[in-house]
Amino acid sequence: MDVTQVPVVNPAKPLAGQVAIVTGGGRGIGAAIAKKLASLGAAAVLCGRTASDLQSTADEIVKAGGRVEVVPCDVTDLRSFEYAAARIDSSFGRADILVNNAGVGSFNEPLHLLPPAEWERILNTNLRAVYYAILTFAPIMIRAYSGHIINISSLAAFKIDPAYTVYNTAKAAVAALTKSVAIDCARQKIDVRCNSVHPAFIRTGIVEYLFEQLGEEEALRKLTRGIPMKRLGEVDDVAYAVLYLASDESRFVTAAEMRIDGGASAV
Repeated sequence: MDVTQVPVVNPAKPLAGQVAIVTGGGRGIGAAIAKKLASLGAAAVLCGRTASDLQSTADEIVKAGGRVEVVPCDVTDLRSFEYAAARIDSSFGRADILVNNAGVGSFNEPLHLLPPAEWERILNTNLRAVYYAILTFAPIMIRAYSGHIINISSLAAFKIDPAYTVYNTAKAAVAALTKSVAIDCARQKIDVRCNSVHPAFIRTGIVEYLFEQLGEEEALRKLTRGIPMKRLGEVDDVAYAVLYLASDESRFVTAAEMRIDGGASAV
């Protein structure tokens, strides 16, 4: 092959030319992931229900010199996902990275007192949305015989707190779904990898109410009591894990459960 035909890869932009869809990309962990992927060359597609948050993240990406598109989407609605997938396929013709990050927290009464509406609300956003996203975007990846699906689960998938019954259930199901998709693709010799990321408490809006209620010192004590490193994670801790799973450096990694938890799952 003539050397002029060899594609040149910019080591500073290893994801150049790729398209990364991030659900819940408007704030918190999702925004950090989108900005990290965009900074390394990917076109970040932000999906979520709050257009103002999505646009705020998009503005930051553009200001930093990245490429981004905002696609408002109700992650609990299949038709909304189908519209988003069709729009992205039309705009880019590809979907290389799918990060299922959208989620909501839940602190509930014992299961026998839990209203069915709350059960449905948490499962719809934390589990059903992951299924819908894979259902709509995986065919685009399979068409290209390549793709990376990264599902943001939680340490709650493994360490059960009875105060978070629905949340535990949803996140454990996401872990099982991840492995099922990964093995199915591998057996079909389709190079679409699927992995899950399991953070412990990360300093985001989901836990911010505790700082408001208890104060900084008491909230930190409560949230870190099961974490050997005795500190909360930062959004970039999760973003860097996603970056690894979305890159060619992890090309032999699928059906994996990456725990970002300061050692919490080991004790």
